[in-house]
Amino acid sequence: MTATDVTGARTAEAADVITGARDRIDALDDRIIGLIQERAAVSAVIQEARIASGGRRVNLSREMEVLGHYREALGKPGTTLAMTLLELCRGRI
Repeated sequence: MTATDVTGARTAEAADVITGARDRIDALDDRIIGLIQERAAVSAVIQEARIASGGRRVNLSREMEVLGHYREALGKPGTTLAMTLLELCRGRI
């Protein structure tokens, strides 16, 4: 199978560009996954401290701030992304 078959490109030059860009996306995805895992760990520390102090596991006003931040930066899809991120980091409420 040739690079053009794998990439869907019609020229070898385009296939090279696509292959390089895909490698970069894969590296970015690995970094994003690592950051999400780090965020989840930090979120767990916050939740533990809040619960230990007699508070609730989730602070809804803070979550609204996070949702707003993502929405402002990324538009409506940012809200969906933030909801997914919050669920990954704190679990379902």
